[in-house]
Amino acid sequence: MGSLTATREHSAPIDVDRTIDAAVAHLLSLQAEDGYWWAELESNVTITAEHLFLRHILGIPDEREAKKAAAYILSQQRSDGTWGNWFDGPPELSTTIEAYAALKMAGVPPDAPEMAKARSFILDRGGIEKARVFTKIWFAMMGEWDWRGVPVLPVEFVLLPPRFPLSIYSFGCWARQTIVPLAIVMAERPVVPLPPEDRLDDLFVRGRANADLRVPVLKRTPRARFFQFADKILRVYANLSIQPGRQYAIRKAEEWILERQEADGSWGGIQPPWVYSLIALKLRGHALEGNSPLARGFAGFYGETGFSIEDEETFHLQSCLSPVWDTGLALLALQDAGLPSDHPAILRSAEWLLNEQVFTGGDWQVRCDARPGGWAFEFTNDIYPDTDDTAVVMMGLLDAATDEDRTVDAIERAEAWLVGMQSRNGGWGAFDRDNVQTWTRDIPFADFGEVIDPPSVDVTGHVVESLGRLGRRIGDPVVDRAVAYLLREQEPDGAWYGRWGVNLTYGIGSVLPGLEAVGEDMRAPHVRRAVDWLIAHQNDDGGWGERIEGYYDAEHRGRGDSTASQTAWALLGLLAADEADHPATRRGIEFLMNSQTESGGWAEEQFTGTGFPTDFMIRYHLYRDVFPLMALGRYRRAMEERP
Repeated sequence: MGSLTATREHSAPIDVDRTIDAAVAHLLSLQAEDGYWWAELESNVTITAEHLFLRHILGIPDEREAKKAAAYILSQQRSDGTWGNWFDGPPELSTTIEAYAALKMAGVPPDAPEMAKARSFILDRGGIEKARVFTKIWFAMMGEWDWRGVPVLPVEFVLLPPRFPLSIYSFGCWARQTIVPLAIVMAERPVVPLPPEDRLDDLFVRGRANADLRVPVLKRTPRARFFQFADKILRVYANLSIQPGRQYAIRKAEEWILERQEADGSWGGIQPPWVYSLIALKLRGHALEGNSPLARGFAGFYGETGFSIEDEETFHLQSCLSPVWDTGLALLALQDAGLPSDHPAILRSAEWLLNEQVFTGGDWQVRCDARPGGWAFEFTNDIYPDTDDTAVVMMGLLDAATDEDRTVDAIERAEAWLVGMQSRNGGWGAFDRDNVQTWTRDIPFADFGEVIDPPSVDVTGHVVESLGRLGRRIGDPVVDRAVAYLLREQEPDGAWYGRWGVNLTYGIGSVLPGLEAVGEDMRAPHVRRAVDWLIAHQNDDGGWGERIEGYYDAEHRGRGDSTASQTAWALLGLLAADEADHPATRRGIEFLMNSQTESGGWAEEQFTGTGFPTDFMIRYHLYRDVFPLMALGRYRRAMEERP
């Protein structure tokens, strides 16, 4: 039943105080002494498997760690012998291949039942020949795939001017940081052979000698065919004995990598560019001893704020760390719950966030001349601040009783940076402005995830909400362009696509609060369509949930088992649309109250965060705690404000 025809319930608010108090106490118990929150960012087993590959290629294997990594990988295996990219998702061939290879390297016998099941699945799906390009690149470095069977990536690419229509800056920052070191790797074509007992002959359907080395045609578009042709031409050049400019390009790529290493040793604070940068530096002669960039880079995986998670039985890696994001969201949740602006937890988190503001330049300056002033996602990532974190942190700082002058200056600089980062179409991408060159999706090695960073409605919704809290309203040119973008992007059924969260509930839950904050008429038809979509997709238990398959399968669109975070996103949308006393809202609140655990938090196994839709999914372990508290707090406030 849609919101326009439903009978409203003008009754006293549900007693949510006890639920909120328990959730607040739980969240406060998770705060670090320095003021931040930081919970695990869980992905899939390839991150851990590739760490074993990296150690092998760098020549520093660790048998003890490998055994623990194997235990972790086996703990994530499904009953059919496969691994997927998210909880309860379909089996994924490349993920299963990488897990199998890592287990073999860690000493798991190939005749073990777990290995036999995995191998059977891999062979049924076509074996290594059907793996994605990045898996084949790893195996080429270990002698398990022929370098002739991967696309060519000319290192001379790094020499093209930043504003040239075709350059590394045409890619999203995560892809750009990966492409540059990979270009060195693919120019050098290293091979560090596995020992005989670890080789992967058993994963070739027709035998290694008969492997099909042709680069798969990913798309049948004219641009894709052009890049396939270009790949053939580049292969000829790659095999020439004389390659003008090749060594100069390699040196420039090395310089580019070294200039972007962060203080914690990482590159961009994310695993893919990090591991390839380490391999590239190894190929360039950097040593693993002392304070060399290579040594500092590898050490960054460990330590107090390292990516590794180890207990007595297992070892695994996170693909990224999210302390600024976690802290900003936790701060907002506690404020929504009614904690006073001078509460010690509020003050400590705000102070920590103020110290994390980025005042240095970065790659974003290629297309933006605004003064620096954003925030990044990680502990250390000064080169790649992002608009989403900046918007969330700004909102949190507005209601914290910190040093007024410092906070005002921080917010003013952040606001100016955000305005400068607005793309021409009115929206905001995460890390770059106007990063919209879709031809990059057609290059032969772009078979895993998004490679550009175009504006998205969820990021734009958060930025608009932050600008609204700063007092900007419809009529402001920046806001008007953003609202026009959001309305253009609304889908025919009323939903908004969730780029960085799963999926439509995240999109709607990001956009409607933004529209409300800038003074949009929440009775407008586009708002009502979104509200009706939420109500129509509420589950019988009162919650909301979406399966990740909904990104590509209409059957799962907006459907799935209820989760705490997705229910909260739906409620945030309904509350922004002035639907606090709607029956659907009440039922959603009751779902959160009834599903709260004894700890004061919520249980959630599903992956509701998105890296690349379906290709790389994320389970943020703090989402299940912060978003329900936001929704409950805003619901209580809305009901208290009712006449």
